[in-house]
Order: sequence, then structure tokens, then C-alpha cells
Amino acid sequence: MAEPLGTERLYTAAQTRELDRCAIQDHRIPGIALMSRAARAAFDCLLQTWPEVECVQVLCGTGNNGGDGFLIADLAHKRGIPTTVLQVGDPGRISGDALLARQQALANGVKITPFSTSPLLRLGVIVDAMLGTGLGGEVRDDYREAIATVNGNSAPVLAVDIPSGLCSDTGRVLGLAVRADLTVTFIGLKRGLFSLAAADHTGAIEFNDLGVPPEVYAQVDCDSYRLELEYLLERLPARPATAHKGLYGTVLVVGGDYGMAGAAALAAEAALRCGAGLVKVATRAGHVAALVARTPEAMPVGVRSGQELAPLVESADVLVVGPGLGQSPWSEQLLQAAAASGKPMVLDADGLNLLAAGRGIAPDRRDNWVLTPHPGEAARLLGSSTAQVQADRFAAVRQLQQRYGGVAMLKGNGSLVTDGAQLLLSDYGNPGMASGGMGDVLSGVIGSLLAQHMPALEATALGVCLHGAAADRAAEQGQRGLLASDLVPHMRTLLG
Repeated sequence: MAEPLGTERLYTAAQTRELDRCAIQDHRIPGIALMSRAARAAFDCLLQTWPEVECVQVLCGTGNNGGDGFLIADLAHKRGIPTTVLQVGDPGRISGDALLARQQALANGVKITPFSTSPLLRLGVIVDAMLGTGLGGEVRDDYREAIATVNGNSAPVLAVDIPSGLCSDTGRVLGLAVRADLTVTFIGLKRGLFSLAAADHTGAIEFNDLGVPPEVYAQVDCDSYRLELEYLLERLPARPATAHKGLYGTVLVVGGDYGMAGAAALAAEAALRCGAGLVKVATRAGHVAALVARTPEAMPVGVRSGQELAPLVESADVLVVGPGLGQSPWSEQLLQAAAASGKPMVLDADGLNLLAAGRGIAPDRRDNWVLTPHPGEAARLLGSSTAQVQADRFAAVRQLQQRYGGVAMLKGNGSLVTDGAQLLLSDYGNPGMASGGMGDVLSGVIGSLLAQHMPALEATALGVCLHGAAADRAAEQGQRGLLASDLVPHMRTLLG
């Protein structure tokens, strides 16, 4: 596999269990020692975050996550902090290292009572050590009641490893999940902490590898990574003093059917601001004057058919097809002409919808395109439903790439990018991005980076991070009312 573009590995629950196994069996680190390190790491984070904590209330399940909780309670008790453990689930099911941890806490004077008979106080810090990463199905009734009680309490919450009820593989809520203020996770970053509903449940995320040696990580295969904008920006070559526009490519934006000129304009402006040498726009003739008035550096041309598009396609290095394209016969002709050229292409919006419907272009595989659907478009491309796509976004983006080739992206909270070898996650961005035109800007960014000779996976990874980070900067003035055009000046600044 090529050098990973992400800087942090993301693991499934099964891979994390394998890391545990390798550390314990192959490298002779006792399980109770790892549990003790996890408890210490979580307790230290608790004190750093809430240094004046009045009391600690720990909800413990019956597995190893509960074991971490017992030892956290033991540390708090030794510190002289009033501490209570509330046992969720049948204590007769506790075994192994978790049982050792429970016995240690009891021997040191920690009070453990059944959750069902002990109400939570509305003070101090609540520690969620109930379910961890082993949850495979919907939360059962006793845990559901405990989670609901935690969420209804005003005290801050620290989640141990992962908020109970959150799927560590997908970020999906399994019926009900704890809403934490801080999550302290161990050994491997779980990919579900950064996807789908996770941001509403994790709070701040702290990671501790518990002193597991690098040799353990080398034993467990991992192809999923979390992206870092700074690392990707470092890979962007500096411009030589002899630079000219011919070095940085020509992008052709194809779109802007009646009533949708703004989408093509946003894509074109984003492509220019991210460094493309030239940007042309093939659109309806009636939109040309407006596009020139908005962005005189772009070169809009009115086209009536695919035949008229052909000369523009010939002069372009990269095509961005879909912003405001519509689904009319005109739209189909333009998509057909663009696809027939064989040029590198970013396909977005109605370009994707036409592809899914087999209109204007056959739904086959290509090596030199980037597909950028949101979950609804992805569902149409896969012949499934939006709910199915969102149930496992990691599987969905892999299926998109396997079916259509090239580079596939799945937009959303924790946007995903894959070329079939690496799966990359960007957790930049914020809820203010839930407004029209954001995808048009993103397609222009990716097209611009492709025109500047970046490999497709790298261009897509940098584009999605840049897009989200610019939105985060723009949202410093407020998320509500954030516009797609607000991102453009911040992207230019970030690219420097």
C-alpha cells in the first residue's frame, strides 16, 4: 500500500481486541495492568478537566469497561473524593480482570450498590463505564434505563473508552447512547468516535495508548486513517518564481441549468481561489453575464448541446461536472460529452443522480474520476436507502469505490474518502455547513487540486479537510446562517 495520507490509525472493535490480545499474550502485559493504566489515564483526565470535583459517581457494567470503572472509583476514593459505584447488570456475570478490579475496589472501601436502588446525584462527575466497545446490538432495558438517567442528569459525564450505546465501528446510536462531555479512549482510536452521530455523544476526545509498544501495532493490519490538514498542506509543493498559469491547469465546470447558475459560480470561484491556472464554465447562455459580473476571472461560455461542449472539454485538464447541472435533456447531453472525453472528472450533485439512473452515462467503473455523493446520492448510486448507507458509512463508501472505481467520497459528519486501498476520515467541519452550495464549493476545490497535478486520492483528502477547516474558521462568527461562499476566503488563507 502507498504511504498513508492520514496521521492517525482508526480501528474497528475487532482490531482493538486484537491489539489487546497481542499486548497481553505476545508481549506479556497483564490484562489487569492495562486496566489499571486505563483507569489512571481516565482519572487524570477527570481531574484535569474538573479539578474541583465534589464527588464521583461511576456506573459500571459487567465487562472490562466496568473493570476500568471500578479502578477509577478506587483511585477517586484513595484521593479522598466522595465516590459511589452504581452496578448496572448482574454482578454475577463479572469475571476475569473486571472481577479482580471489582474485588480491589471493594477491599479498599469503595461502596458499590445496584443502580436500580441508587439514584444519581446532580453534582460531581458521572463516569460512564457501562458498555464499552463490545456492544453488538441494541442496548438492553437495564442499560437503556441507566443511559437515560445519565442523559437526564445535569452533572458532567466522562465516558470510558466510548460512550455507552455508541457503536465503535460505525458511530451509530444503538437505541440510546450516553451524551458525554469527555471521552477518554485507549490503545486504538475507534473509528466510530468520529463518524455519524458520534459528535453529539463524545464531547472532547482524549487518547492514551497505555504504553503499548509499537510492535503490537505492527502486528494488526489497519487501512483506515484520520486526516490532518497540516500534514496534507506540507505535501503541497511551493510555487517556483517562474510560475505561470499554464503550470496549474485548466478546470472546466459543467453545470448551471436554468435557476441553478449559482452552483456553477460557487464551484468556479472555489477552483480559482484554490489555485487553478484557468477556470472555464459551460452553462446556459443566459447565465454568462451574471457569472462574469460575480467572478470576472472565470470564463463562462453558453452552450446549447453536448456538441457545443466538446471544444471546451478538449481545452480542459480537469472537468467538474454536476454543480447545478439539473436532469434535463441538456444536462444529459453535457454529461455524455464530458464522460466521452475520458478526461479526469469530479462528478457531483445531479451528475451523480444521472449516473445512478444510467442517463447520459453508463454506470460503469472508471479509474480517473472522483465521486462526491452525500448519503442520499450514495443510496441512489448503490440502489439502497439513505438509512442503509448511514447505518455503516465505512462499508458504503467502500461499496461505492468497488462499484464505480476511482476515488469515492461519502460526505457527512466524518466525511470518508477511499481509493480502495486506504480509507480516510476527515472530522473537520460543523453543523453550520447544513446549507445549500457547500458541495458545489467542495467539487470546485477538488477539481482545482487535481488540475494542479495532485494525485486523485491526495487531492480529495486535502480538499475535504480544507473545506471543513475553512467552515470551522468561518463559523467562529456563528454557525447559524453560514453560507458556502463564506468558506472561500478562508480556504485561500489556509492554502497560503
